[in-house]
Amino acid sequence: MHELSVVESMMAVVLKHAEKNRAGNVNRINLVLGEMSTVMEDPVKFYFELISRDTIAEGAELSFRRTQLIAKCPDCGEEFKVEEYDFTCPECGGTDTEIVSGREFQVESIEIN
Repeated sequence: MHELSVVESMMAVVLKHAEKNRAGNVNRINLVLGEMSTVMEDPVKFYFELISRDTIAEGAELSFRRTQLIAKCPDCGEEFKVEEYDFTCPECGGTDTEIVSGREFQVESIEIN
């Protein structure tokens, strides 16, 4: 159910930028969704349809681009794709790795007219 607040925030960003650019309509919203994000596509679509009613974003297409789960080892600097949630550095065996990407949910761009 946290998707409701996520979509509300997303809509605030979209409408702010659309208004700033004097858009008549928002045709498409391009979103980035990380492999490890807790946000799910179907609930986002559902809440978007409800929240966008009677706005310039009503009827806009939602497009999702998935990002891989990438980690970085602070010991050796290696960046690597995390496979099966194993965060061990394949280069040096370090286990104190940090997530670089894969948790995000963000608006990448909007298409307006």
